Amino acid sequence: MDLPLVVGIDGSEGSLRALDWATDEARRHRVRLRLVYASLWERYEGRVPPAEGALSAEALAEERVVATAQRRALERAPGLEVSAEVVPDEAVNTLLREAHEAAALVIGPSGHSTLAGLLLGSVSLTVAGRAHCPVTVVRGEPPNVRGEYGRVLVGVGDPAEAPAALRFALGEGAARGCEVEAVRTWRHPARQSVEHYPLPSGATLGQEEAAARELSDLLREPHEQFPDVVVRRTTLEGPAHRLLVDHSSTADLLVVGATRRHRAVGFQLGRVSHTALHRAACPVTVVPHG
Repeated sequence: MDLPLVVGIDGSEGSLRALDWATDEARRHRVRLRLVYASLWERYEGRVPPAEGALSAEALAEERVVATAQRRALERAPGLEVSAEVVPDEAVNTLLREAHEAAALVIGPSGHSTLAGLLLGSVSLTVAGRAHCPVTVVRGEPPNVRGEYGRVLVGVGDPAEAPAALRFALGEGAARGCEVEAVRTWRHPARQSVEHYPLPSGATLGQEEAAARELSDLLREPHEQFPDVVVRRTTLEGPAHRLLVDHSSTADLLVVGATRRHRAVGFQLGRVSHTALHRAACPVTVVPHG
């Protein structure tokens, strides 16, 4: 059975942007769209619970939010199969359950400001770190969210997590008809030492060449699955978390990998994915290993 693309909604401006993005994504990939409203979302974010006796009014308001969101999606993508549901649970629990039966999850930044640079909210960060499917947090500047640059950016890091991230990124490139830039970073050994002794230029060249070889090796199998996608290979010297955020300013989507924890439920968010989720100028997809 084909799994749906699931988007979390709550009626906020951020969730409406996530809904529009998810609607376009479902249309591109020709999958069903499922809208989920977790009725305890606001309480999870620390807002004051509704007064006693106001539950029915709140329930009606939630149903209006869901109906409006479903109508918005259908108007944006006529013919798309769209279902919607209000789930009486907190957002994290609801979305993590949905992740087991979803092709991917889409959520907003779960903050309460319109500033693009706002740090990620607790719901979005937790779901992105623990979900068992790819999670896209729709954040960033309007041109990036609208997909005006025609470029998917993917960070190629740990060899264990890179293949899944690359497959996802190239699949996006194929669906969007745009290029994919695969970035692998390397560090000059002198920058990693305490003394910062200068090294011969040959040492620098060797590090860069090794990064380029590793990138080509990791790309080989995913690119065979999507041979028509134009892939630009980029190797850069410097910290990956900073360089990817800088490059995200002209990207429609940044894809990063996440490795499963060994002794905890969910996935470990490393420095790169954590920084990207907080600071990227475009939507960010976290792809779990495996």
